[in-house]
Amino acid sequence: MPVPPSALADAYTRLIKAFPGLDIIQPPTHEQLPRHGDWISAEDLAAGGTRLDTFLAWDDAQVRRDYGQPARPDVVASFGLHRYAWPACLLITVPWFLLRRVPRFPVTHVSYDRMAPGLAIGRLAVRPTTFACLPDDPAAILPGARVVPDEEALRAEVRTAVAEHLEPVLAGFGPRMRRRGRALWGMATDELVEGLWYVAHLLGEGDGEQDRARRELELLLPGATQPYVGSAAFRELTGPAGESLPTRDRASCCMFYTVRPADTCATCPRTCDADRVNKLLAAAG
Repeated sequence: MPVPPSALADAYTRLIKAFPGLDIIQPPTHEQLPRHGDWISAEDLAAGGTRLDTFLAWDDAQVRRDYGQPARPDVVASFGLHRYAWPACLLITVPWFLLRRVPRFPVTHVSYDRMAPGLAIGRLAVRPTTFACLPDDPAAILPGARVVPDEEALRAEVRTAVAEHLEPVLAGFGPRMRRRGRALWGMATDELVEGLWYVAHLLGEGDGEQDRARRELELLLPGATQPYVGSAAFRELTGPAGESLPTRDRASCCMFYTVRPADTCATCPRTCDADRVNKLLAAAG
């Protein structure tokens, strides 16, 4: 029997309320997931054909419009992967973080509309096949529930669920990005970590939820958790007034420096610690 939408609805409702640039819908089981108009299925992205070409044409046009110059095709593909993988990871990590439930989404069970009016990130239509939960979860009796014994087993479910969804997508994007293996999984690692770390601070007042997300992610990715690259890689920098500035070391580079060499991310491996401090202070201000 299909997983009832109620199993994940509370997590997605909280996410959408805190982060209104993204919408997530769970169509009724008698309806097919949308693949018409601006919708594209994750399966089509994974296939790497003309539908992916059309998807990446949006990223190419956006760079030309916003920066007045073209980007290399591999850079455009990197931007396109990021813009899909970042919200796709949240489909799994947010229910885990908020409800201790880990859904599975094969690529045939997710569609994406990046052009949805009024939404900066876009809209995802999803249908989980199963979800993992802990023995004391009231949802354990629902159709599609798979009970696992403890928190570490649940973390293993997160790693597996994200890899199950992203592996074929990485295979579709990889040739256009001119990256393989470890380089692609480095990007996947960054999307998994930075997506939840970012939205966690929106989910609660103060830094409490973001600090909790950091602790959870450090347990999720302690290192040597293939196919992911390295650990969650959080660390602390110190500002000029002695303030603590949390950061992390990305496992990959998004290649934005090829478009704007002076404008790198605060977590970019190309950004030195002095520049990181300045960027973090500017963001806080």
